This record gives sequence, C-alpha cells and structure tokens, in this order.
Amino acid sequence: MIVTGSDFADGERLVLTKPLVAALKARRDEVLAALRKGEIPVYGVNTGMGRLAGVALDARQQAEHQRNLLIGRAVGGPPWLPPEDVRALLVVRLRDFLRPWSGVSPDLVQFLVDRLNDGFTPAIPRTGLGSSGEIIPLSHAFQTFLGIGTVLEDGVETPAAEALAARGATPYVLGPKEGASLIQGSPLAVTHAQRGWAEARRLIRLQTLTAAFAIDVLGAPRAVFAPVMAGGDDHLRRLLEELNDLVSGGFVRPDVVQAPLSVRVAPRALAHADRVATDLRETWLRWESMPGDSPSFVDGEFVPGTGYHAVDLGLRMDALTAALVHVGEVSVQRMHRLLDERFSGLPAQLTADPGPRAGLVPLHKRAVGELHALRRLATPATLGSIDTSAGQEDVQAFAWAAGEQLRSAAAHLFAITACELITGSQARYLAEGKGAAGLRESYEWVRSVVPPLDEDRPLGPEVERLIAACRAS
Repeated sequence: MIVTGSDFADGERLVLTKPLVAALKARRDEVLAALRKGEIPVYGVNTGMGRLAGVALDARQQAEHQRNLLIGRAVGGPPWLPPEDVRALLVVRLRDFLRPWSGVSPDLVQFLVDRLNDGFTPAIPRTGLGSSGEIIPLSHAFQTFLGIGTVLEDGVETPAAEALAARGATPYVLGPKEGASLIQGSPLAVTHAQRGWAEARRLIRLQTLTAAFAIDVLGAPRAVFAPVMAGGDDHLRRLLEELNDLVSGGFVRPDVVQAPLSVRVAPRALAHADRVATDLRETWLRWESMPGDSPSFVDGEFVPGTGYHAVDLGLRMDALTAALVHVGEVSVQRMHRLLDERFSGLPAQLTADPGPRAGLVPLHKRAVGELHALRRLATPATLGSIDTSAGQEDVQAFAWAAGEQLRSAAAHLFAITACELITGSQARYLAEGKGAAGLRESYEWVRSVVPPLDEDRPLGPEVERLIAACRAS
C-alpha cells in the first residue's frame, strides 16, 4: 500500500510516495539548518536530558548522544509485548514521523517502513516502566534499529544485529535529534487505546447478543426495553433498538412480571461502556492532531511538548476498564439465572438429565473465576506518581499500564462472553421452539463452534475456540 501521510491499514505492505519523501526531506533540511545555528539549547540534541538538561554538549558529545539516548535507557525485561502490539506501536510511530512537527530524515522513515514490511519485531517490555513517558519501552524498540538489543523471531529472542543481517539490512546510523524523537511521545499508550477500543467495541456487540439470548430464552417482558425509555441518551436508545430487533417475535412468558435485574439493566450497562469507549476513541484521534515530539519543530522553532504525559488516554482507559468490569458482573449473574430452573422453566443446570449430569454449572464456575480476575483490574492504573530523575520528573501518567489493564480486562470478558453464549445456546436447544428469528443465525454460529450438550463433556478446548471466534468476529 502507498503511504500518503494520513492513513493506512495494519498488515499491508507500505511504500513511501515520492511527494511524501520530498516533503520529509524539505522539513529535515529546515531542522538541520535550525540546529546549525547553535544559538539556543535544544533539549536532547545539544543538551543532556532529564535532570541533566542544563548540561551543554560539545560537537563530539552531540555526535554520540543520539545513540546513547537509546541504549542507556533500555533497562526493561520480559514479559514482552506480543508481535501484533509491536507492529501497532511501530505504525503509530510512523504516523508520528509523517507529521510536520517531527523533522526526522526520510532515511529513518524509510528504515521504519522497511522494518514494518519485513516483520521486524523488537522485544519491548510490557511492565516495569516507571518513567514520566515511555522512554524505556521505546529505547528497547528502537535500539534494535542500531543492531543493539533483541527482537522476537517466531517468539524466540534473537540479537537485533542478526535479525537485520538476515534481512539484508545494515544498522541505522542516527542523525541529529533522531534518537530523541524515537523515544518521545506516548505511542505505546496510543497503541493500547486503539486496540483496547476495538476489543471493547467487539465485546459490546457480543454482550448485546448474549443479553438478547437471555431475553429470548427467559421470555422476558419487553416493555422495559422500549427505546422511549432512553430519553435523550443516544447510546442507550441505539442499544435498545438493536435488542428489540434481535428479539422481535420471540416468546414472552405471560406469567412473568419482571425479568431478573441482570437482564433488565443489561442495555444500560452496555450503553455506558459504549459511551466511554467512544470518548476514548475521540481522545486518541485528538492525539493524532497534537505534536508528540519534545521538542517539536513548529514554525521554524524547537518547542518543548508534553506528549509523554498521556494522562487523558490513561484515565479514559481506566474508565473503560471499569465499565467492562460491570458488564462482566451483569453477564455472570445473567448466566446464573439461565441455569436456574425457577427463572428459565428449563431443566436444572441446563442438562437433559439433572443429577447424573452436571450440565453447565461448571461453565458458570469458569465465568466466576474470570470475573474474579476481571474485578481486580478495576483499580485505576494511571494514578500514583513518584519522583524520578532526582526530582526533575516528579509526575508519571502510567497510561501504558492503564492500557495493559484494559487489554487484560477485555481478555477476561471475552472468556465470560463465550461462557454465556454457550449457556444461551444450550438453553435455546432445550427450550421449545426456535426462538426469535433475529437470533437464529447467531444460535447456529455458536453451535457451529460448541455443539449442544446431550451429555457432559470437557468443554475447555471448545470454550477457547469460541473465545477465538469471538475475537475474530
């Protein structure tokens, strides 16, 4: 795919266009001309960094400094980011470098594009990142461009120099300011925000389906789901309309005045999660319009920035995690009601032979375990600053940690969702009739992965297959 400077899809081969290369070169020439003037200190270029920002560097020190910025801060270790997240981070960094405020050379941009195209996967730490920005993970990521550190080849740590040689590439030689640009900003937080948002959106859609299964199987009264009850809440109205479409024409039990609370409030819980997810998306889209380098090159001058303090991303990811925890709580409780013959009117524990066979109660126990782990992620990760750099850096955002928690929360909720989908599918299998027409295709989709149970069997592998199918849906 041709890189135009604005948008491109993950996983496609990238090619820099000639006009873009020309624009990058023109901006790089402006940066170098400004640096040659040497009249003012430029942070991280002709000065030290952090508490040492007041130390002026001579010509020899400046020549070594950009390389030292990468290798001296690579103090992390495993566990490493998964390859798909590494690629996403590199894509975010590429987008940053295509913006006018960066001013890195077209050679560095081309080197980054080549590494994206040839599957180069730096070993980037996921934890132990106590800096005010992301200099530790970014140092690990980009020291590999110099042939230093390690990369992951089929999951195995391999010296970066060997990986470059295997690709016919020589280690990159950094020019002025390029080392500083590589470790500035918050591309890891942006990566987590983008991928966490996508996972949350998929979960909201799937959880809408599980709620519809429960309404359909329990024959829940529909009045509580009337879109008019959303008032001015557009998120809630859309979810209620979608639920009504899914369960339209299904059976309603005339003897039930109210369905269990976990069934009735599901749309409200999902609407809140959808609202918070939308807010997160709008936030990282705003980040794409803001200079992330520090200093950024703006209107011919080097301007300090704060793109390393991604607190607005972190706090929104914390909020989305909390919203997903509540969705998980509602889901697990709803699943328990489906297993209870007093609410479902079906055989106890959704087994055709109660007593000799356990049915799906063990599956609910799996969901409870996932929920227990999910709840522990609700504590905000973004809060908790500690002095570093002898007091020069006295606040951290920890947005990357909020992203880790969001992604972990999504993983647990995918497992819970798979468990409830199986439960709803089994309940419909045991119930009379085919259920709501809008859900029949979804019931068949679940059964194509996890067939109904006529007798107990070990469901673990099938649950994992359905989790994978949910993630890919």
